[in-house]
Amino acid sequence: MDETITGRVLTVIAKTQHISLETVTSESTFEELKIDSLDGLQIVFALEDEFDVNIPDDEARNLTSVAQVVTGITSLLAAKVS
Repeated sequence: MDETITGRVLTVIAKTQHISLETVTSESTFEELKIDSLDGLQIVFALEDEFDVNIPDDEARNLTSVAQVVTGITSLLAAKVS
């Protein structure tokens, strides 16, 4: 995983959830971080702004961990370049 993307994702999640950055790791699940579906929407919007991408609704609904978010963002950015 790209460390820059991972770091930015961790920062966005920590900021939108008002939790310590040290609390969020790439192995964290949304359940562990107490992120519900409404919080998940806020995170998706913030990530779309941060990375200038559009996260499809069906993909956003299936995100349950930080690692999945990083993988999804990485894929979207790669598709945008090619």
